[in-house]
Amino acid sequence: MLSSGSTAVKNQPLKKRLCFLLKLVCFVSSVLIFCEFLIYYVVIFQCQWPEVKGRAHMGEKETSTSVLKAIILADTHLLGEIKGHWLDKLRREWQMERSFQTALWLLQPDIVFILGDVFDEGKWSSPQAWADDVRRFQKMFSHPVSTELVVLVGNHDIGFHYEMTTYKVNRFEKIFNFTSGKLITRKGINFVLVNSIAMEGDGCAVCRAAEAKLVALSHRLNCSQQPPDHSSKRCSDVEKLPASEPILLQHYPLYRKSDAECSGEDAAPPEEKNIPFKEKYDVLSQEASQKLMWWFRPRLVLSGHTHSACEVLHAGKIPEISVPSFSWRNRNNPSFIMGSITPTDFSLQKCFLPYESRVFTLYWAAGALLGILLLAHFQLLTPPFYFAQRLISKHKAA
Repeated sequence: MLSSGSTAVKNQPLKKRLCFLLKLVCFVSSVLIFCEFLIYYVVIFQCQWPEVKGRAHMGEKETSTSVLKAIILADTHLLGEIKGHWLDKLRREWQMERSFQTALWLLQPDIVFILGDVFDEGKWSSPQAWADDVRRFQKMFSHPVSTELVVLVGNHDIGFHYEMTTYKVNRFEKIFNFTSGKLITRKGINFVLVNSIAMEGDGCAVCRAAEAKLVALSHRLNCSQQPPDHSSKRCSDVEKLPASEPILLQHYPLYRKSDAECSGEDAAPPEEKNIPFKEKYDVLSQEASQKLMWWFRPRLVLSGHTHSACEVLHAGKIPEISVPSFSWRNRNNPSFIMGSITPTDFSLQKCFLPYESRVFTLYWAAGALLGILLLAHFQLLTPPFYFAQRLISKHKAA
């Protein structure tokens, strides 16, 4: 009969194995929690709201409460049922959801703009697939009542102009309450939302309706910016808006030849920069771009579509910021724009999300360390001489 002492001795190897297994589980869990959850807090915590340049010269009415904190992102491209692999969907949607929810919690913006291409397959989606995509989007980009979410339309949501139909446009507008030529005014700041796919200029039904709304809105804004003592019959019956120069939001960029002049770590790669842009496909046509500039004389233009960053000055004074894609499927270093905006000024700052290559590097390093720990535990890391000597001794004993 075995004594209690001998039983405890025999149980020691089992306890050591369980202890080692528990340590491995804790190590793997820690790596997963950091790479899939905590890393978003670590990275986004470093982003700070920019100071408005004219803040020091604000009057009594333009206090800190009048600064609108806006987040601008673009091209989320939620994968659909046709081209989207389930693992790719799971990975990309988790990344965007964690990034967005972390940014909301840490930065607490007043408003968030998504500049189109919300879905990857909206132009093809059946009613059932569309409903599923919308459900997933609403879960990923859920937000508190204190933060407003404004979504613009992109070519992947309703198709390029030749694919665009009234049904697809209405389907998008019903879900996101979006119409081309819609004005949003917050804290005295005017934002003009444009359906850039409808700026084809060929007189199609959707195009005519969109342009008519933009022209009417342009008239209201121009009348609102006239001095109080300026009398005009054309403006006598117009409901006045805040006199702030508008900010233009759209999916397609205004016309530019290429991304050759764009710079920065998230600009287009060198092999793509000099490829000429195709009008009405990569960028708006020159005619449509001129119309928008004439109609609204914006102080800032924000666009997406190219998946890369770019800053352009139109007419030598009007900046346009092309916002990179928010999805890791489109780039290794996604980002979003943080804007501090007042009726008379604005300041923008880019906030980068975790680089996917760095996340993979962490996983590879953790995997290598895990392998070393396993080899050490099973005593397979002994010097070659002693390992060979042990094999010889076993052979002689046999």
